[in-house]
Amino acid sequence: MHSVDSPETGAGSKKAKRKLSSYVSPSTMTTTDSQTSIGEDNYNLFPVEDIVQYPLPGYVAPASVSFSPDDKLVSYLYSPDSTLSRKIFVFDPILRQQRLLVTPPGGGVDEGNLSTAEKLRRERLRERGLGVTRYEWAKGGFASRLMVPLPGGVYVQDGPSAELRLRVPNTGDSTVLDPQLSPDGCTIAYVRADEIYVIPIVGGEEVQITTGARGTGKTHGLAEYIAQEEMERRNGFWWSPDSRYLAFAQVDATEIAPYRIMHQGKAVVGAEAEEDHPYPFAGKTNVKVRLGVVPVAGGDITWMQLHCGVCEDEEYLARVTWMPDGYLTAQVQNRNQSKLQLFKFDPLTGSRQLLLTEENDVWVNLHDCFTPLHKGMGRMSGSFIWASERTGFRHLYLYDGSGNCLGALTEGDWAVDQIAGVDENVGIIYFVGTLDSPLDTHLYSTQLFPDFACPLQKPKRLTQSEGRHIVVLDHQMQRFVDIHDSLETPPRVLLGSLEDGRLLMPIYEQPASTPRARKLQLAAPEIVEIKSADNETVLYGALYKPDPKLFGPPPYRTVVSVYGGPNVQTVCNSWMNTVDMRAQYLRSRGILVWKLDNRGSAKRGLKFEGAVKNNMGHVDVEDQEVGVQWLVRQGLAHEGRIGIYGWSYGGYMAAMALARCPETFRCAVAGAPVTAWDGYDTHYTEKYMGMPSSNQAGYEYSSVMHHVHRMQGKLLLVHGMIDENVHFRHTARLINALTAAAKEYELLVFPDERHMPRGLRDRMYMEERICEFLDRNL
Repeated sequence: MHSVDSPETGAGSKKAKRKLSSYVSPSTMTTTDSQTSIGEDNYNLFPVEDIVQYPLPGYVAPASVSFSPDDKLVSYLYSPDSTLSRKIFVFDPILRQQRLLVTPPGGGVDEGNLSTAEKLRRERLRERGLGVTRYEWAKGGFASRLMVPLPGGVYVQDGPSAELRLRVPNTGDSTVLDPQLSPDGCTIAYVRADEIYVIPIVGGEEVQITTGARGTGKTHGLAEYIAQEEMERRNGFWWSPDSRYLAFAQVDATEIAPYRIMHQGKAVVGAEAEEDHPYPFAGKTNVKVRLGVVPVAGGDITWMQLHCGVCEDEEYLARVTWMPDGYLTAQVQNRNQSKLQLFKFDPLTGSRQLLLTEENDVWVNLHDCFTPLHKGMGRMSGSFIWASERTGFRHLYLYDGSGNCLGALTEGDWAVDQIAGVDENVGIIYFVGTLDSPLDTHLYSTQLFPDFACPLQKPKRLTQSEGRHIVVLDHQMQRFVDIHDSLETPPRVLLGSLEDGRLLMPIYEQPASTPRARKLQLAAPEIVEIKSADNETVLYGALYKPDPKLFGPPPYRTVVSVYGGPNVQTVCNSWMNTVDMRAQYLRSRGILVWKLDNRGSAKRGLKFEGAVKNNMGHVDVEDQEVGVQWLVRQGLAHEGRIGIYGWSYGGYMAAMALARCPETFRCAVAGAPVTAWDGYDTHYTEKYMGMPSSNQAGYEYSSVMHHVHRMQGKLLLVHGMIDENVHFRHTARLINALTAAAKEYELLVFPDERHMPRGLRDRMYMEERICEFLDRNL
């Protein structure tokens, strides 16, 4: 349930832009003694269409950055005309020049030329980019070979000067899904019509290497909904290191009753206006998943000794990784996600060995830090790096090939986000973490093989500027690409040295304040610290203050912008907060906007996140109320004129806050809200709430409907009617409760939209209505 817009998301382009009148005019604006009205020119400074205009200011920077296999080039997706439509460019560090590598034929991806299956995968990825959205370099001896999936099929380019050629065409009724290059760069594997196919890049025809799934309610090689949406596992098959085998997931959804979504806005009826989804509701049956290995040349499938979904102790196939020695590993979660097991399989026989078990009474968060080592000898043969939150914060540990923990590689009251790379030759591990601040992320290095009898050395920080750093290391462990941004700095791409972090050269930079940001007078929010109600926990908030020269001194009308759900951090030192366009729009209208990361949100350790266990909508809402009370005490917020808005979990929080805190919130906008957790999916809901049968009181209290009778303020519900993630049924159930309690509400529905509206006109209309509602009720 991650529905916070990313810099790549959104819909619309400058060509589709239309002029709209401002929502608020000086003649209708209500002022207090400490506020002054402003002229029409100031309102027109920030037209509402800038809320929905994508890319966001500053986010035209390169994305999907990678080194070519020979490390001679840095490749990325980039849009020179500052739209969502991107092409593949490369940067030559020797020449210090950028050049165009691939222009997608026919313009590449747009929202109208994709199959339903591809559109649903984009929903899972929160992908809104157009043109080229993905590419993959070949490894092995093909340093210049590139694979580019596009709506027409899978294309291959065999060198910088070669033409892009179509290797696997899409057909109208048979879309190619999830194409992947083999490690040796000679073969492409993909899924078509629920089965796995392979095709050599040069010569030969495609070969189907799995059978028996098509038309049976099963799939071979595709990640199921739960894996994509909640486990962040996008793939359903995995190449072996020698390119001779494919491991794959067989997903059996036949025991899940289909959930039908009707396209009520279509002019037609019947099959064209219906969708059936095998959606596993909390407490109900999950899909069954088997793990198989099949030779790429064709032959019998070897099934591993694993059948997820049959017993609750082995419910979810979370991760699959091949080891350098040819063995296969899988991470398997139990049903309530208090246990994560790492199994090792012999791919020729399917026999398994348990390497380790990770258990925690709160829950075990999934991660992508499992890293097999290649050069282990003797006792270290088969060794690997593992991440654990056993101390309350995610840290790295070294294990031998038998699953014995040799010791910690990092420690402290901060967290490792991800492993960036491992240099086994010199014994250094590079990782991204929050050692310096939970609001920043930096690249660090530390010893891979420390003396575990001695205290650990403090990791060495390699990135320089404060803020958020996303890094990509080259294959030779000499250089890294640093994608950096902060509240004051739009994204920039730099090339640095792994030896000491020094800047080698910029790849892409833009002014500290982009022309669009200057035109709209965007100001970075102020980050503040407050204490929770128990006066023990620090909470971080972000303030978007109106310009006192235009609106006078505070207090101001106030809107709380909330997400608040687990596994997400919103208050951080990132340009994304500066270009929160709805917050900036409201600020430009004299409204104070406030964000607070309540207990339950990410990047603060397991105790902080686990505060919502079995009782969502309780302490998280209380923290939001504490934040508002702090604003009032500081003289910033106008008591009695405070609203709240959010989307997805944020929509749930907005509705719960309006109902639970009627004296605090005057109005709320709840977008795509979960209103009762028995109507959401198994993996997400049961992790945080347990099973409905064992936590009836928690499920009842966490339902918005349980608190509707207390609601006094105004509520605007916004929802897409074909939302396959948070079904429109959530809003419908809340409407029934509101009607029964004789409570007023306003409803804004989009018949043809899913979880996040994509259509430009829909988004424009939505923002008009939301901002008008907030202004009218504050």
